[in-house]
Amino acid sequence: MGYYERHVFFCCNQREDNAQCCNNHDAQKIREYAKNRVKTLMLSGEGKVRVNTAGCLDRCEQGPVLVIYPEAVWYTYIDQEDVDEIITEHLQNGRVVERLRI
Repeated sequence: MGYYERHVFFCCNQREDNAQCCNNHDAQKIREYAKNRVKTLMLSGEGKVRVNTAGCLDRCEQGPVLVIYPEAVWYTYIDQEDVDEIITEHLQNGRVVERLRI
């Protein structure tokens, strides 16, 4: 196993000219929320979970996106409740949230 069990990458890209992008959907704010939530649940740190900012993941047409590695599971989300479900189901319990998977 590497240093972390899982990496969560949130696309926080901001495109110019009002082009479709994740940051138009408060991606940075949601990433900060997820990072704090993972810390609060004591899921972060060596051997656990790392929440990262990513540049463009090139799936902007599917809404805001995040990807979890090493499983390479891609998700979209609308709000904090969706991210809570991903944290609880995927990061804590190892179950993919099919309704949010892209």
